[in-house]
Amino acid sequence: MINRVNKKDIDNILKDTLIKVEKYGDKTTILKATLPNGFVIIESSSCVDPANFDMKMGEEICMDKLVNKIWELEGYRLQSELMKK
Repeated sequence: MINRVNKKDIDNILKDTLIKVEKYGDKTTILKATLPNGFVIIESSSCVDPANFDMKMGEEICMDKLVNKIWELEGYRLQSELMKK
């Protein structure tokens, strides 16, 4: 086993992830990601002034958060596997 998580691992998870993005209220973007194993991650992004709301920007922010969360979870999974050895 390789003792690292790499970008290819994250990309493989993302390609099989079901992502749904919605506007909530007048200034919040919600992203729901159902990972290939069924685990669900919810991320959000909001602005202070509804006049500044940009759905595309909100989605990009949520996607960045999602990718970071998957890195974190995969790191935890790998650390747990290595501890069993």
